[in-house]
Amino acid sequence: MALMRTGRAALLALALALAATSCSLAVDGNPTATSPAGLGQYYSQKLDWGSCADFVEEEMPADALCTRVKVPVDYENPDGAQAQIAISRIKATGSKIGSLLFNPGGPGVPGLSMAGIADGTELSERFDRIGFDPRGIGASLPAITCLTATENDAERAEPNTDNSPAGIAAAEADNKQYADKCVERTGKDFLAHVGTREVVQDMDVIRAALGDEKLSYVGYSYGTRLGYSYAEKFPDKVRAMVLDGALDPEQDPVEESVLQAASFQKAFDAYAAECTTKPACPLGQDPTQAVAKFRELVNPLWDKPVPTEDGRGLHYGDAITGVQQTLYSTRFWPALTKGLNELAQGRGETLLALADMYDGRREDGTYDNSGDAFNAIRCVDDPPVTDRAVAAKQDAEYRRVAPFIDDGHGSDAAPLELCATWPVPNTSTPHRISIPGLPKLVVISTTEDPATPYQAGVDLADQLGASLITYKGTRHTIALSGESCVDDPVIAYLVDLKEPAQGLTC
Repeated sequence: MALMRTGRAALLALALALAATSCSLAVDGNPTATSPAGLGQYYSQKLDWGSCADFVEEEMPADALCTRVKVPVDYENPDGAQAQIAISRIKATGSKIGSLLFNPGGPGVPGLSMAGIADGTELSERFDRIGFDPRGIGASLPAITCLTATENDAERAEPNTDNSPAGIAAAEADNKQYADKCVERTGKDFLAHVGTREVVQDMDVIRAALGDEKLSYVGYSYGTRLGYSYAEKFPDKVRAMVLDGALDPEQDPVEESVLQAASFQKAFDAYAAECTTKPACPLGQDPTQAVAKFRELVNPLWDKPVPTEDGRGLHYGDAITGVQQTLYSTRFWPALTKGLNELAQGRGETLLALADMYDGRREDGTYDNSGDAFNAIRCVDDPPVTDRAVAAKQDAEYRRVAPFIDDGHGSDAAPLELCATWPVPNTSTPHRISIPGLPKLVVISTTEDPATPYQAGVDLADQLGASLITYKGTRHTIALSGESCVDDPVIAYLVDLKEPAQGLTC
């Protein structure tokens, strides 16, 4: 069972309403920061800012500008091939402290629109707000590419495989074919350098190119991994960090996936508890039977999709993906009720639309590269599971802790995941972090976060010696979304480096 994505893309799709793009131009001054050996050309580069129209599909605020920052593909070979990192900026409206870099998570989620976060707050007055598409993602060049739009649609419509020997063989052959296409269309060398190890070095180049002596940063979900990894690599360059929806550096991918599945089950149970109090709930009125009712709705899709207006139909995998999408926030629960009621009537429009949103499928049938990027980054970031006994145990545990997504086709074996056949080695491993002398950071963790369980934030705060803000709720990440109990101390910290009250709970 693969990890579910941990980015904010779903929330941003609903939360960010941005205005028209500016066409003005500006040029940054030459930063004075000292550069690591051999990287002077990157750390001293000037940035030419212009319209974001060719960078993003969505509208950006009128005062947003975009550019690209040059970085080496391989930091061990700075004179070799180069990549370009797309960044966006909305300039401070008042007395400027410096730049504030944002990342939405994923991995694989583009972040240019993040420059519009915290508009109208003290952060917009005191900081140039900076969004960026990490290497290989969105408008950054080159892009991670594995499947065409037609292949993506076909992949989603493929018949399901069970955990029989034939099913396992078919799943692993499909993984190998996918990995081969990634090599063919992206290049093996670039795939070897798309992970967290390189992105944090890109972040330091961005910091220097913007003219900042130290980094101020807000990272959500997987973006917390970028944050703590940057702090490990460049501890003397950290000014302030807010890490919301944390990953635990010590967790291996198997443990992480099982804990995440359990958290998604809790989110499903919370939805069911509310839904079953209403007469139109598709899961009935008994929350203890909600999983069984849900399985009655989705199980028939294993053998036969239900129709949709565009002719693609709602297949089993897309139905589960669409449901998963709604569990990132209680704001999506009405859409889940609508989708399940449609399914009960033999229709699949809403759940397919939700799956399309999750998978990055546009209205014209093309896809962004967030799915391919997620796979490539995940596989290069962590050690793969190559032991079949471990894979089987992981699959069994996943089904046990999250019965709402147990398809009923498990066995005493399971296919090895995509990363087991990935063509390049992983570049990092789970470990406990310790960073002496690090300034005080802030970690935010939500009690019923489905994607990044609460305890991971507690553990990360402990390892970093950071202040911990606890938010009570069922959603994925919370900072700078309008909750004053969280936002006020976060803004005070970023502006004045004031530590939040000890044990703050909202």
